[in-house]
Formats: sequence, C-alpha cells, structure tokens
Amino acid sequence: MSNPATATATATAAAAAAAAAAATAATAAVPAGRPAYASPTDVAAYGPYRINQAPDDPRPLYRFTGRITADGSSGYRAEPGRYHVYAGWFCPWAQRVTLQIALNGLEDVISVSYVDNTRDARGWGFREQHGPDPVNGFTLLREAYEATEPGFDGHVSVPTLWDRETGRVVSNNYVGLGIDVATEFREWSNGADTYPEALRDEIALLDGWIGPAVNQGIQRARDDAAARAALLDAFAELDRRLASARYLTGDTLTEADVRLWVTLVRYAQRGPAELGTPPLAAFGDLWAYARDLYQLPAFRATTDFSSFSPPGVAPSPDWERPGTDRPRAVDARSSA
Repeated sequence: MSNPATATATATAAAAAAAAAAATAATAAVPAGRPAYASPTDVAAYGPYRINQAPDDPRPLYRFTGRITADGSSGYRAEPGRYHVYAGWFCPWAQRVTLQIALNGLEDVISVSYVDNTRDARGWGFREQHGPDPVNGFTLLREAYEATEPGFDGHVSVPTLWDRETGRVVSNNYVGLGIDVATEFREWSNGADTYPEALRDEIALLDGWIGPAVNQGIQRARDDAAARAALLDAFAELDRRLASARYLTGDTLTEADVRLWVTLVRYAQRGPAELGTPPLAAFGDLWAYARDLYQLPAFRATTDFSSFSPPGVAPSPDWERPGTDRPRAVDARSSA
C-alpha cells in the first residue's frame, strides 16, 4: 500500500507532458489583457452574505453533486487539464480538496485558484490578493453558478469544481470531490493511495464521530456548551488514539487525516480564544500529530495561516517542530 508521505512520482513522462499541454491549452482560452476583479467587499452597500434555503426545499445545500470517474461513466471523465477547482485559503472544506490534489501529485492535472477571503451578499469574489479567475475571467464565483443554472438561488461555496469542456459547475460537494481526486486520477498521480479500499469502512466510521464532534462541532461550540464538551471529549479520544498510532488508521495517511487536520490547524489558531477552551497543545499526542503532518510538503503548500488567523496572531513556532518521538508503524495490517 503506497503512502503519500513517501510516495514518489510514478506518472510516465508522456502522461505528465499531456497533462501540462492540456492545462496550458485550457488556460489559454481566457482572453489576454487586464485581469478582471470584483469590486471591494462592501457589506454596507450590498448587505451580508446569507444562505437562503426554505425549510421545505428538498434540494441539497451543496446543490451540484456531479462525480468524476476514471472511465467517464458518470458523465465526467477524469482527464488532465479538464477540471479547475475554485478554492479559498480560509476554508477547511476547500483545503480537503487542495490537499488531496497535492498529496496525489496532481497539481499539473487539476488546476486551482483562490477567491478572496471576505464576502458580502454577492458571495465570493476574485480580487488582487489572490489573483483573478484564470479560467473564465469571472469576477464573482456566483457567475460560474449562473452559467450552470441561470437564476441560481442557492449557496455559492468553495470548493467548486468547474469543467472546462462543458463550461459548467460539476460539484460543490466537498466530500465527493475529495474522494474523486484521491481515486479517479490515478493514471496521472504519484502513486499515493489516500483512500485505500481496505480502509474505507474505517474512514467512514471515524468520520461518523469526528465529523459531528470536530469538523462541524467547532462551529456549534461557539454558542453551545454541549457542543464544546463534545469537542473536548473528541480531542481527548483522538489524543489517546494517536498515542500509539502514527495516523488515524494506523501507519497509512488517509482521507481521515486530511479531514481532521484542516480543522485542527484552524482550531489551534483561533479556537481557544473564540471558544474559551484549552489550546491544542493541551492534548500532547494530538498536537504532535498535527505538527508532524505539517512537515509534509502538501500540508505546507496548501496552508495560509494568515487567511484564518485573527489579526496580529502569528502561527506558533512549534509548527516548525515535528513530533519526532511519534510512533511509526504500529498497525499490524501494514507492518506485517
């Protein structure tokens, strides 16, 4: 079983060249000239962003749920240069997808750009700080949704996957996107397997309690004492688990670690001050695990602390200190 922490590039030179050529050709479709940007975020003029969904609306909040498949059976075939991810540095859900792209060595296969860190009622926009939309020249991400569904009245979110071939949004469902990136582009990947078939049930079981208690729970914990208690209980359980395991499923870095880490890093930066809870360092093995993952290039490359840290709060220097005494290979399934 290949591990992304040690995987090396195994894509053939021909496949890599094809990916680069396709990406270049697709990007060249945007007319050259002065970049187009949205006007500054202005809540006073436009109002705050709100998710408008009637209680009886049966449609999902993340309305676009297309899937990518290696054989194209879903209607969207995995191909180099065809897809573009609109992401946000601030967003843990978007980082799940950009992390999978980086861990699997797909940076030249699936392109990524970033919206601005703030929004008003118009939704996310492209501004000078993170650059223009390199694919369509949109100034607002909403334009991609309108191009897909005229009169779109739902939630405009990151990550959003755009298909250059059909000129439409494929998905803004972050769970499906992360899995598809991890599994359907193996022809061009570096050989990492971050969603191994043998561990998928365990990943789902972990998500069954980490998702509600940590990933979603951290928001509820702002105003809900029970949610705060559940968050801290989950941290304590994770701390115990990681005292004897390198990663959540043993010695293999998987989608489960990706899902957890993007929340841990944001909690470390702002959680204690906002929630009145202990720092991540209070959970020694969990903190060492988080720092350990940050030593991997993919985690560093997809993390911008300034995008989710309170003003004037720098990341702890301890992020540069790996957990050197952490367990290495304790899972018998992988070390046998």
